[in-house]
Amino acid sequence: MNYLNRRTFIRSISANALACIAFAAGTTMPAMAADPIIVGIPAAQSGPVGVADHQDWTNGATMAIEEINAAGGVLGRPLEAKIIDLDMLTPEGNVAGIQALIEGGAHAIASAFTIIPQPAMDAAAPSGIPYVHGNTSSVNVDLYQGDKEKYKNIFQLDVPEAWYGTGFVRFLSDLKKSGAWEPKNNKVHIVQGQISYTQLISKATQEEIAKTNGEWEVAQITDIQFPVQDWSPVIRALQESDAAAIMIDHWVAAELAAFAQQYAFDPVPGSLVYLQYGPSQPEFLDLAQGAGEGMVWGTVYGVYADEKGNEFRAKYREKFPGTMGMVYTGGGYDAINMLAAAWEKVGDPAKFDAVGDAIRNMEYRGINGFYKNDPETNSGISYPNMTDDPEAGQAHLFFQIQDDKHTIIAPAAFAEQPFRKAPWMK
Repeated sequence: MNYLNRRTFIRSISANALACIAFAAGTTMPAMAADPIIVGIPAAQSGPVGVADHQDWTNGATMAIEEINAAGGVLGRPLEAKIIDLDMLTPEGNVAGIQALIEGGAHAIASAFTIIPQPAMDAAAPSGIPYVHGNTSSVNVDLYQGDKEKYKNIFQLDVPEAWYGTGFVRFLSDLKKSGAWEPKNNKVHIVQGQISYTQLISKATQEEIAKTNGEWEVAQITDIQFPVQDWSPVIRALQESDAAAIMIDHWVAAELAAFAQQYAFDPVPGSLVYLQYGPSQPEFLDLAQGAGEGMVWGTVYGVYADEKGNEFRAKYREKFPGTMGMVYTGGGYDAINMLAAAWEKVGDPAKFDAVGDAIRNMEYRGINGFYKNDPETNSGISYPNMTDDPEAGQAHLFFQIQDDKHTIIAPAAFAEQPFRKAPWMK
C-alpha cells in the first residue's frame, strides 16, 4: 500500500473499527470515546519546493498518532489527522489552508513550515488555536515580539535561520582546532540564494566571520536565482577564489544534487564544501548518486543518532522504506507527542489558551533534541549556539556524506564519526 492510500485508510476508519481490527488480530486495544481530537496538518503535496519536507513531517506525525492511539489515545479519545494540501507559496494559499483546518474543527495545527509565515500566522491567531511548526524563521520571532498577545499560541519549535550562519563559522573554527582539517587559507566563498531565508543565513555568516578578527574572511559572494539551471558558472567562480571553505547557501535538494554531480567532475582541490540544509531531504542522496561523498551539511533541527534517535530511525524505516529524511521526520513525530502531553495536562483540548500555556512551559526530550520554549521569541533553544548544555536545547547538527550515508560529525556530544577528507581533498 502506498503512502497516500495508507493515509486515506487510516483517516477513514473509526476508533471502533480500529478496535475490531485489533480484536481480529488477537490483540487488545484500549476502548476510546468516539469523539476524536483532531490535529490539522497543512502539507504541500505538489509544487516546486517543500513537498519532501512536508511529506517527512506528515509521515512522522502519522507515526506518532498511530502509536498514541494504540496506547489508548489522549484522555480516552483517539487522535485523528486532518491533512490538507497547502499552497504555501502564495499568501492566499496559506490563509485558505489554515482557515480550512480551523473550520474543520482542528484542536491544534502542526506544520512543517510555510515559505511566507505571516499569512498563516495571521489566519490562525484570532482563533487562539495552538499552532506548532518548524519554520526556522526570523519572521515568526519578529511578529511574536511585535504582538506577544496576538501570537502567543503560535510556537516555532526550532530556532530562526540566522543561527545557521553563526553555527557554520563556529563549526569551521572547531574543525580546524581539532586538527581533522587543515584549511589551505582563511577564505570562505558564499554562494547565496535570493529568498529571505538564504539571505538572512548569508548575512549572519558574514557578520560572524567579521567577528573572528581575521581568522576567517569572506573571499567572494556569488548570487544564484532559483531555479538554478546550470552550476558551471558558479563552479568557475569557486575555482577562481580558491577558498578553503565553500558555503552553498541554497536549500532545494534536487538542485544541490545537481551541483554535487557537476562539482565532482571539476572540484576545487582541498576545499571543504558545505551545502545548506537541502541534503536532509530524501531525494538528495537518490539524485546525487554518490557525487555528494565528503560534502557537509547542517541542520538546527535534526534527527539524533543516540539511542532514542536510532530507535526512531529503525521504526520509521520499517514503516516507510527508502531513503529517510533527517529533519522533519523527527519534527513531526515530536510535535504530536508534545501536543498530546499538553492535552493530557490540561484535560480538555478545546481550552486553547491553557494548552498554549502547557506548551509554553513544557520541557520535552524528543527525537530532535530537547524542547524548551524561549519566552522572548516563542521558539526553541539551540546547542551549542545558545547554551553550553547538550541536553538543554536542540543540537545544531553537522552531517557529512560518508559511504553515501548521512553521518553526524558535530557537535562532539552527538557525533557518530569524525570528519573525513573528501575525495578532492586528498
